[in-house]
Amino acid sequence: MEFKDLEIFQLVAEKGTVSEVAKEFNYVQSNITSRIQKLETQLNTSLFNRHRRGMSLTPEGKTLLAYSKEILILVEEMKKAVQSNEEPSGKLEVGTVETVYQLPTILSSFIKKYRKIDLSLFTGVTETLEEEVLNHKLDGAFVTEADFHPNLVSQEVFDEELVLISDMRDLTLEELKNEPFLCFSKGCGYRARLENWYKDQNIKPQKVMEFGTLETILRSVAMGLGVSFVPRSSVAHLVESGRIQCHILPKEYSKVKTVFIRRADCYLTATIEKFIETIEANKEAQNVF
Repeated sequence: MEFKDLEIFQLVAEKGTVSEVAKEFNYVQSNITSRIQKLETQLNTSLFNRHRRGMSLTPEGKTLLAYSKEILILVEEMKKAVQSNEEPSGKLEVGTVETVYQLPTILSSFIKKYRKIDLSLFTGVTETLEEEVLNHKLDGAFVTEADFHPNLVSQEVFDEELVLISDMRDLTLEELKNEPFLCFSKGCGYRARLENWYKDQNIKPQKVMEFGTLETILRSVAMGLGVSFVPRSSVAHLVESGRIQCHILPKEYSKVKTVFIRRADCYLTATIEKFIETIEANKEAQNVF
């Protein structure tokens, strides 16, 4: 049994058609079909139901899919484990919430020092990023501190102060409670904090509006569309220019930590090790100032 056959099997299971997988691997369809048939012969069982709409997994196919995912993850771990500790290289896929203001400094320091690493960055909310790290889709992620899955370890990056932001109208905190709440989707740590404050204050927002990017939220707040809850560091420039204003909430809602999470059971590759070192160096530099 070849690892490539398992890769092909996994992709056919995901796509449901041989033709799409053939395009992705740049193979002829008959090559993909013969590899699947070879796998079925080796295992002496049918892995797919064939029908006019495509292919779907049999019960045996679903069992193999679970094992094949684990096998291919171990293969990838094996490759990473034999990298040179002196000069890390290869792919590094990292996730982040949108408001990590120190991230450009961390990434710039890392990329300049380790030029052989191909780094990709993905954004999302804390809950989604946690799932993607758990499912081996990301090597790690910058998220808001929470009660994480036991298979994850976290490393503190820095402390944040969250503030309620609004436009420049002269409104009291009591009046702001009635403004629409602009936020990211469910699973965002900042949203959860403000929702807890609302709940404890017996407030029910008149309207909750979800946005995909921080920039859109900030522009909408500045135009008077509603209020939001974001790190003070991410809006300092807008406060200085007089476009928005900040309102302080009690510490139990406003004090949060940004952490870097990764799987506890994965081999600590040279790449991840050097990335964590860069995070620590950035923390020390911030403490100096």
